[in-house]
Amino acid sequence: MTFDFTWMIGGPQGSGIETAANIFSRVSAKLGYQIFGKREYYSNIKGMHSYFAVRISDQNIQSNVIGIDLLVAFDAETLLRHAEDVRKNGAIIYDPAILDTTLDEIPFLEHGEKARLSEFLVSNGKEPKVGSFLELAKANGVNDYPISFSGVLSEIASEQNNPQLAAMKKMFNVLGVSFSLGIMKSPIQPLLESIESVFSKKPSIADLNKNAGNYSYNFASAKFTDFNYTVNQIDKKQQTILVQGHQGSALGKIVCGCRFQSYYPITPASDESEFLESNEILEIKEDRPGSTTVIQTEDEIAAMGMAIGASLAGSRSSTSTSGPGFSLMAEMLSWTGINETPIVITEYQRSGPSTGLPTRHGQDDLLFAINAGHGEFPRIVYASGNIEDSFYDTAKCFNFADIFQVPVIHMLDKFIASSVITCKKFDPDLVTIDRGKLLEKVDGDYKRFAHSPDGISPRSSLGLENGVFWNTGDESDEHGHISEDPINRIEMMDKRKMKLQQMLDNIPKEDQAIPYGKSDICIVSWGSPKGPILDAIDMLKNDGHEVAFVDIKLLHPFPTEYVKTLLNDSSIIVDIEANQNGQLGSLLRQNLLRDPDYYILKYTGRPMTCTEIYDSLKKILENKAEKTQVLTYGA
Repeated sequence: MTFDFTWMIGGPQGSGIETAANIFSRVSAKLGYQIFGKREYYSNIKGMHSYFAVRISDQNIQSNVIGIDLLVAFDAETLLRHAEDVRKNGAIIYDPAILDTTLDEIPFLEHGEKARLSEFLVSNGKEPKVGSFLELAKANGVNDYPISFSGVLSEIASEQNNPQLAAMKKMFNVLGVSFSLGIMKSPIQPLLESIESVFSKKPSIADLNKNAGNYSYNFASAKFTDFNYTVNQIDKKQQTILVQGHQGSALGKIVCGCRFQSYYPITPASDESEFLESNEILEIKEDRPGSTTVIQTEDEIAAMGMAIGASLAGSRSSTSTSGPGFSLMAEMLSWTGINETPIVITEYQRSGPSTGLPTRHGQDDLLFAINAGHGEFPRIVYASGNIEDSFYDTAKCFNFADIFQVPVIHMLDKFIASSVITCKKFDPDLVTIDRGKLLEKVDGDYKRFAHSPDGISPRSSLGLENGVFWNTGDESDEHGHISEDPINRIEMMDKRKMKLQQMLDNIPKEDQAIPYGKSDICIVSWGSPKGPILDAIDMLKNDGHEVAFVDIKLLHPFPTEYVKTLLNDSSIIVDIEANQNGQLGSLLRQNLLRDPDYYILKYTGRPMTCTEIYDSLKKILENKAEKTQVLTYGA
């Protein structure tokens, strides 16, 4: 029988939610389970509601589901927001002191949310207090496990003869995960090892937390013995690593020879640059030592300028940003276009417009990435569907930039950046480096923008003997000197445009779009919905339904002819993406002259679950669906 379990921990922003989820994920991975974790948080620094859901299974999983099996509530708001989602036979760990809290006493609960929750309680004949949500959950078959976090912490302080511990509420995170694993009867050793690993840089703190974890585990396992779920050691199906989203692209940059990254801090992109800063020198292979210079600049305009400068010097360079920062880079993106400068812009999308939902998910920037900048020039827009993809795709993006001498916009997003998963260990041997027509030696008269049959000119770098070249924002001749001659203008515009066909001809088909099965009904999507879609398709297979899926990775230039062949066997197309307008659908209309028959969209700022997609596809299969279904799950 398949084991599939979702654990969630929630509390105020800054209360250690991520640390607790990190420990729980490490323990589960050590025991052999597959992991998919997702962090959600507000854009303020501290105080408002934050939660982390970790799904574990003995099967391959690539997404979260609707529903919770064990909820750990640090505070009243967590209980009222998530108690309804706890499944029958699941459980809630909570501090009994929060039960009499009224909705009016929860400081950060927004007015609209408060009104909806009050109406929900009134309709169920309950008082507007937190304990009412627990009563409703218990009526639905949920177990309740009251534990005083402060009381247990005081007992630990007394046992260790350390009164100061009683006031260290930061340790609630370790208590919460230890209570959970005790109730689930997990082996304790992986818990202690994981705590030690998380706090490895501070041995004394690690010891305190291990002692607290041991006490809390024993307390909960002795007091609560009726929970139906247990986690024991299982056989691993394959060698896996536990990795967080931003680490995939960061490691990809190190392995593929990116040696310069500039950035200005912005959520959710900053985590990637901070990881690179922490691992600036990393031995990859004997013939490929890593040493990446990472510069935090005064703004995104400077970040783009410094990355361009590093590229002109011959280095593989990149910058990492999100939507608002990418907007500021648009003018210099055009400069790279006219000067045929290879550069990779890693674009971690979030919900707009403007700052929109700064810490929430979205796929709002697709059409902007394709059309950003003034004037017409070739670029590549490329999307990764998950963390494992992002590692290998990052290397491909740098190869594309060098080979075709264009800016490459690598589309990731907050869903990927904030996810924690188990996946196959990344293999550097599968990463190749192709610098294209980058010269090591120049003889004779060098023309940086020389005409060539494929539209791609031999590229010199700054300081290369005899490889002198000129760059300007104006149109230029073959040497790079400014020219407004109309015939030269036509020749240079046509030269640059030739690259678009070169991309379609030379980028392997499996790197343009990936088909999953054949069926009369076919999903088309791009980026992070990939995981939830594949999980939903597996769920439908269990019901006896076949649904195909085409994951489009090369979004510009659009692989029109190849995608046409992939959709030949399908009369119904379903577009699934995380934006309001179905931006991929507009690309299908523009390039294939074909509209999607159905849209499944989500633009609440919360990522899709496979459950939502499964339910929506079932409606389509049963001819009960509206043309557009908008998904809403998530607090």
